[in-house]
Amino acid sequence: MKRNELQALFGTEHPILGMIHLPPLPGAPNYGGSMTAVIDHALQDAETLASNGISAMIVENLGDYPYYPETTEPETVAAMTRVALEVRKCYDLPLGINILRNSWKSAMAVAAMADCQFIRLNVLTDATVTDQGPIVGKAHLLARYRKMLEAQHIKIFADIYCKHGAPLVTRDLDTVAKEMISRGMADALIVDGAESAKPAPVEKIQAVRAAVPDTPIFLGSGMTVDTTDYLRHADGCVFGYGTKPSGDMNDPVDGPTVKRFMDQVKQL
Repeated sequence: MKRNELQALFGTEHPILGMIHLPPLPGAPNYGGSMTAVIDHALQDAETLASNGISAMIVENLGDYPYYPETTEPETVAAMTRVALEVRKCYDLPLGINILRNSWKSAMAVAAMADCQFIRLNVLTDATVTDQGPIVGKAHLLARYRKMLEAQHIKIFADIYCKHGAPLVTRDLDTVAKEMISRGMADALIVDGAESAKPAPVEKIQAVRAAVPDTPIFLGSGMTVDTTDYLRHADGCVFGYGTKPSGDMNDPVDGPTVKRFMDQVKQL
């Protein structure tokens, strides 16, 4: 995927991807017992994001901690599909799927069944040490699974040295970025800070941009009303942490905060 394709996919050259952080789903330790409540929460957040000018949305099973390294449980896949279909039914915006922690197969299946446009994957290539233990990229399996589903239109947005983790062996960032695109078949790269509240260092963003100048680059963490200037170095961002002024990721999306953020983005 090239940067000049963003307009066709998102309706803008600088997409802001708003997060729909789901409460715990069936099977998770903290599930509250009602899928209706989960869907209501998702649709409330979707309405807040859409009505304040967001470019696209990502549905994520944030509340399912402690996370499986790879989620294959059918109840989770079914619940994610159900939520995604409800959001798709109500909002004509591009939609992505992220199933934590690194559920490449489940995310691609849900995206294909719910007519989504992309998935986010935290570890596509290389190996990362996380609180779920070591996670090894499976680009070779994801690319073949996408082909098998005839879902090549679903884009793969992959984190490079993702947040809440550290590379098992640090390789040259230039090499990793180039190989994620050429050999890992990522369509776009997401550049993170160390955790959700921290934006990526500008030097890291610039290094990835220099390595793959024609590839879309998104900022994947730390985006708030106070950090929009970071967007000068990227094509867009994932906007999740900054939608919750309290810092509690379980809170609903705050409308005035989203509006303020989007107003600042437009001024850029």
